[in-house]
Amino acid sequence: MAFLLADAEWERLIDDLVRQGILQTPNVANAMRHVPRLNFLPKAARQHSAVDAPLQIGFGQTISAPHMVSIMNEALQLEVGQRVLEVGAGSGWHAATLGELVAPKSAPESTRGHVYSVEIIPSLAETARRNILTAGFGDCVTVINADGSKGYPDKALYDRIAVTAAAPQVPQPLVDQLKPDGGVMVIPVGTVSFYQTLIRLTKNAAGEVRQEDLGGVAFVPLTGEYGQG
Repeated sequence: MAFLLADAEWERLIDDLVRQGILQTPNVANAMRHVPRLNFLPKAARQHSAVDAPLQIGFGQTISAPHMVSIMNEALQLEVGQRVLEVGAGSGWHAATLGELVAPKSAPESTRGHVYSVEIIPSLAETARRNILTAGFGDCVTVINADGSKGYPDKALYDRIAVTAAAPQVPQPLVDQLKPDGGVMVIPVGTVSFYQTLIRLTKNAAGEVRQEDLGGVAFVPLTGEYGQG
């Protein structure tokens, strides 16, 4: 499909998230505004793109609610030029927002970062690739069909890691692939069905990790070797 621009309903949703204090920084708000969820949904679900709720995308998976992507992107403290690992591409929307933040078209090419998004379901990985290309992010987002619970060591270390499915505990391979001296990971952790805690991990120069509890969330379970089956 052709890239569809944000409509009035999407603009109102982003404005609401700003007013609620969920979107706190101009760069994250602008990324959300410029990458509407509409372009990453199955055709039958596009009419609900501006509803602030997760939506089904097939294979038992969901595309996250806009407020949750906003919360995670704010918590990641993203900057232009960073290398980002995303675990769980889904249909590609969250990865595209990450690409908009670390590799904006306005930045010189030599300063732009890159997003590596790992999706374990082959059909979803292909859908994510197609959506990302259509939306114009093919130069800064790479989708890999693999077990994301093990990370993606080929391009490690990462400045930032975003995990979009709930793990029973923080996978050690992801910790190992996070850069020291300021690397940040945001991940939902928990085994209770559709209720977990969003955790932010920060790694210092010595490789030590500090954890912060960012509150309760609801994600589909992470699958793979370090997931929930």
